[in-house]
Amino acid sequence: MTAAEALPARALVEEATKKSGLIWVRGTGTAQALWHVWHEGTAVLVGDGPGEQPLPAGLEAGATAEVTVRSKDKGGRLVAWTAAVTVLEPYSEQWEAAVGELKGKRLNAPDAERLTERWARESRIVRLTPATWSTDLPGTSLAAPPLPSGATTRREAPAALPRLLLKRRGRR
Repeated sequence: MTAAEALPARALVEEATKKSGLIWVRGTGTAQALWHVWHEGTAVLVGDGPGEQPLPAGLEAGATAEVTVRSKDKGGRLVAWTAAVTVLEPYSEQWEAAVGELKGKRLNAPDAERLTERWARESRIVRLTPATWSTDLPGTSLAAPPLPSGATTRREAPAALPRLLLKRRGRR
């Protein structure tokens, strides 16, 4: 891909990631939906601390991750990109800039006034820098079986339920 061909794809990566509330990130395991902030050409995440989102396995310094961005209006896959992972050191210049952006987007923080100190002590700030990207849609569905959970699915409706519901409507 030439530089001229890559420019629209890179612009799509930046604009789609910037506007999306969630991105799907895969380290070494299954992909997880994570909230993020687009800052200085990278997606910045906070996680792995108490009260924060768990980050996927494999998001370590020097690793790569697969990022999938969904369309904000339709929810379908829009673009996918491979990211170089960088873990920011607490109180470094890059960390301070990233935390400044993240604090503005963090909803319902239980300790908003001490959020920075808590993140430095107990969480990780991770930068995902686009390395390669693709606007091609996959040939398969990419569907995966759900993770094990204690949640149950709804049971079938009782046979008499439609009759009972129709009877109520008739009385009104």
